Order: sequence, then structure tokens, then C-alpha cells
Amino acid sequence: MSLEELKKIDAKNLPIGKLITMISRGHTIYLNHNLDELDINASQLHLLFEISHQNNINQEKIASRCNFNKGAVARSIKKLEDKNLVVRKIDDKNRRQNIVSLTDKGEEILKKSIEILNIWEDEIYNNINIEKELLQEVLKDIAINTIELNNKDE
Repeated sequence: MSLEELKKIDAKNLPIGKLITMISRGHTIYLNHNLDELDINASQLHLLFEISHQNNINQEKIASRCNFNKGAVARSIKKLEDKNLVVRKIDDKNRRQNIVSLTDKGEEILKKSIEILNIWEDEIYNNINIEKELLQEVLKDIAINTIELNNKDE
């Protein structure tokens, strides 16, 4: 759907999931374009965020939190390790697990990435007639409901 077509459609006629998908896809495209200068992509940034929220986290927990498969996480962590953004060490409590933490360079890349994210948020929030905090609360509730709905089947 083109931008002009989207502008003409009444919002009530668009499924919420379609809108969320369009926002997510646009966000990923924006991030990948702007993170290129930092030599990371949107998926790798997602992993860096998870690692920063709980330093010394194991790869299995990262996979679970990011909703990625373990193999994809292992490959991405290897790339981040090669770029000196994270370090991986064997967990002393469970030798089959790797513990991952950010390096100083990883912390710096994360800070620069947050600046890029803030620019995106400022740009997309321009001319929106709802308090940003309210929008964040509503989107958080939708995310929680989505996860709970998907977990019912497990």
C-alpha cells in the first residue's frame, strides 16, 4: 500500500495488526539504514538491549526474551563478539550455557543507538494528538495481551 493510499483510508477500516506491522516494518527499515554507520542491525540492537537490561545473561534467556531461536541468537552473539561489542564466557554453574555481557564498546554503541531511536520517536510522534505516555501505556497493554494470548496455547 502506498503512502497516498494509506492517507485516504479511514483508520477505522484498518485492522490494528496491519497498522502495527506497518509501523514495525518501517521502524526496522529506519533502524537498519541508520545503524549501518555503527555496523550493527536492528536485530543485533535488540540483543544489545536485552544484554544491557541484565548484564551477564545467558543465551537461552536472550532467545526467550527476544522471541528468537537459539541458533539465531548464537549466530548474532558471535557477530557481536567479533565486533568486540559483547563478551561470552562459559557459565560456571552450567557449563553448557554461555553468559553474555556488554563490552565498553558495546555500551558506547548502545548509547549511540538510543540517540538514533530517540530521533525516530521524535519524528514519528510529530503531529500526533495523543500524549506520548498514554500511547506507550496502550501499546504496552497491547503487547502484554498479545503475549498472553499466544501463551494460552503452550
